[in-house]
Amino acid sequence: MTKETPELDTELEDLPPDLRWREWMGRIEAVIFASAAPVRAADLARVVGQGASVDVLIEDIKADLAGRPYELVVVGDGWMMRTRVRFARAIRAAADVGDQLVDLNEFEVAVLASIAYHQPLTRDGLKDIFGKDINRDLIARLRAQELITTGPRSPRAGAPYTYVTTQKFLVVFGMESLRDLPDHEGLQDAGLAS
Repeated sequence: MTKETPELDTELEDLPPDLRWREWMGRIEAVIFASAAPVRAADLARVVGQGASVDVLIEDIKADLAGRPYELVVVGDGWMMRTRVRFARAIRAAADVGDQLVDLNEFEVAVLASIAYHQPLTRDGLKDIFGKDINRDLIARLRAQELITTGPRSPRAGAPYTYVTTQKFLVVFGMESLRDLPDHEGLQDAGLAS
């Protein structure tokens, strides 16, 4: 015998408007907090009433979190809870976050950045950029960390695989989309391009 989950009352008509709004805010915050991946607005709309604006609710939650050590951020096509950067050292000093850290050496970061800027990109495309073969083990490490995945096959002879960045890439680097990648001037300012 399975126990059925009662249907979620999204309209909350028995509550006064201000308490209803607070309940919807709490539901959205709880869903985002509990999720390991970004939560789309369409998914959040399933826990609030028909007339409620998820965007306005999110803005109210963000205002409530203004002085807190965490915030709501857009990542890809959804929302995530993120600890503010200024608390990173304290977290590393006291919390077990080892499996959440992405361990990349300088060359792996360069390969990952090349894929991000030129995707979809083949291994031959990487060879053209770096002037040497990029071994399959490096590609496998980036795939194992879920930072890249295979993209469409290249239309060239042999139809080689291409590589593209993933949603996790956006999450790890705190980007809403690839449009957040620094432009050439930003890379120069950071000393990463000549």
